[in-house]
Amino acid sequence: MQIPIADASEELVRLVEAALQGEEIVILKDNQPVVKLTVVEPVQKRRPAKAGSAKGQVWMSEGFDEPLEDFKEYME
Repeated sequence: MQIPIADASEELVRLVEAALQGEEIVILKDNQPVVKLTVVEPVQKRRPAKAGSAKGQVWMSEGFDEPLEDFKEYME
């Protein structure tokens, strides 16, 4: 559905309901499309990370704690 902006302001509730039902709503200004009403999908809540859930999936190399070669001059 395409509707002029002047008419859209009077019928916003109806237009939102139509968009929620899956209808594409395009608002026109000077006969040019300027706004498209779309439904916003609800954001899924993330579960908090569980301690130990990545056990065995992460590892550190043997030299992980060794000084980096690039920083050697700063550590002397």
